[in-house]
Amino acid sequence: MNRKIVWTVLAFQLFGLLFHAHAFAEPLPNVSVSIGDGSGSGTPDSSALSLLLIITVLSVAPGILVLMTSFTRIVIVLGFVRTSLGTQQMPPNQVLVGLALFLTFFIMSPTLGTMNQVALQPYLKGELTQTQALSKAAVPLKKFMMNQTREKDLLLFLKYTKTEKPKSYEDVPITVMVPAYALSELRTSFQMGFMIFIPFLIIDMVVASTLMAMGMMMLPPVMISLPFKILLFVLVDGWYLIVKSLLLSFNG
Repeated sequence: MNRKIVWTVLAFQLFGLLFHAHAFAEPLPNVSVSIGDGSGSGTPDSSALSLLLIITVLSVAPGILVLMTSFTRIVIVLGFVRTSLGTQQMPPNQVLVGLALFLTFFIMSPTLGTMNQVALQPYLKGELTQTQALSKAAVPLKKFMMNQTREKDLLLFLKYTKTEKPKSYEDVPITVMVPAYALSELRTSFQMGFMIFIPFLIIDMVVASTLMAMGMMMLPPVMISLPFKILLFVLVDGWYLIVKSLLLSFNG
């Protein structure tokens, strides 16, 4: 019996050796990773510095793009809607951010289409250099941001950088336009959030006054007002009105 076990173990080991020998009969392909064009003109220090610069730009790029589109206003207003309703985490953050992203793509589609037509496609065809393509792509984006930026905010950053007042939006530096646009977006979104808060605040005050008049001091007013706020929001088709207001705010 012991001999049978020993021969069985030896047979399995031999089978394993044959399997590995067949699997690795062919040599593995050589894989190499290199950075640069292979000309050898750059030093290792410059290559490492260039790689570090590219990684830094890519990490900051999403934040820059968010501040240069309609995303900021949309996500702040949607956050105010959830806070005013008092529904805690309903809708979840993923839903609000996803809705804000798709609304951003919808609002920015004309601007993105213009950027693709005047900058990206000529660059891919070799008609423009990278610098020229970036300059042409910035023009439609500046136009969009200029339509939503207050003159007061723009002058604030122009005076700080001691830059003369430009004749048109094309002459405004992008480093001045982005913070001015972000500041204007914050002001506009908070104005819209204040208007959203008013009807729900009235409901909270009415419910709290009613409970106090009835002597129900220990009953939290939020438990009573929350269903009424949700009912009011549904009856007036609140999400439709919020999205409609956001779309109209960018057409003005």
